[in-house]
Amino acid sequence: MSTQLAAAGITDPDLASAYGECRRLNAQHGKTYYLATLLLPPAKRPFVHALYGFARFADEIVDAPAADGVQGRRERLEALRADFTGAWDSGSSRQPVVRAVLDTARRWDIPWDTFDAFLESMAMDLTVTHYDTYQDLQRYVYGSAAVIGLQMLPILEPSDSAAARAGAMKLGEAFQLANFIRDVGEDLDRGRIYLPLAELAEFDVTPQRLQRRVVDTDVRSALEFQVEHVRQLSQDAAPSVELLHPATRDCIETARELYCGIAEQVAAIDYQVFAQRARVPRRRRAAVAARAWRRARSARRRYGSGRITVGATSEDRSVARPADPDHPRTATG
Repeated sequence: MSTQLAAAGITDPDLASAYGECRRLNAQHGKTYYLATLLLPPAKRPFVHALYGFARFADEIVDAPAADGVQGRRERLEALRADFTGAWDSGSSRQPVVRAVLDTARRWDIPWDTFDAFLESMAMDLTVTHYDTYQDLQRYVYGSAAVIGLQMLPILEPSDSAAARAGAMKLGEAFQLANFIRDVGEDLDRGRIYLPLAELAEFDVTPQRLQRRVVDTDVRSALEFQVEHVRQLSQDAAPSVELLHPATRDCIETARELYCGIAEQVAAIDYQVFAQRARVPRRRRAAVAARAWRRARSARRRYGSGRITVGATSEDRSVARPADPDHPRTATG
């Protein structure tokens, strides 16, 4: 068992193995997120791995090859939702990522509705091919990205939960929009356009023109507009990082700098998103991480590592779901 799991109080071998699977998924697929997670106090890292692992597991289902068919992907996603729902009520699951994320949710009192909203957005990917307006897109973004920030907040221990919540949602929105800008071509391959059609139309860009995969003056202007939106969201979210426990700030600040930096790299390659994948250069990633690592270690020495948990493990108690699965949300969804 790793020292991180032991520090987090995860002693059951099967549960430790489940957390290990989530860590593997984060390391394999979430390069920037994984790097940022390493800046957290060791006892907090497994819980963030669990949140990412569950999100990635579901995302892999909806982004499976087209040959799998929409119906096959829908059935697997519904099976995951049923397993998660049953595990939330009963406290057990045979699916490793579900076991780990359920344990994380109970230790940190992460509410059911954030997971419900996430799975709802994943289901939207099976049928929704475009969004007419940004307001339409925000419903998807709330579930696919903003709630991940909300799930992490208890682990990050903000001093002002309401203000930190607003910042977490903006940062999740910025990360997701940066993804959409970078992955325009990949999303077209999957039959999806995430950039709002009304905003594209302001620059005379139609879905048909986008399908040509040529970055002409209009497409460049449309992408530049989206990059500026990422910058604004990132700027708006920045003050909320200071509300987090000192030992957790560098994790989020590094993620903000590097992930929003993807949009800056799109600009740096002159918006040629169909010709190459925008990546933050390794030298910059290393420099940002090195500075953050020094700050994070200093913060832990000065302020401690914060709490390990606020609730109880899945073996200690069960947590009931809201009686109404369609209960109102308190965010944009």
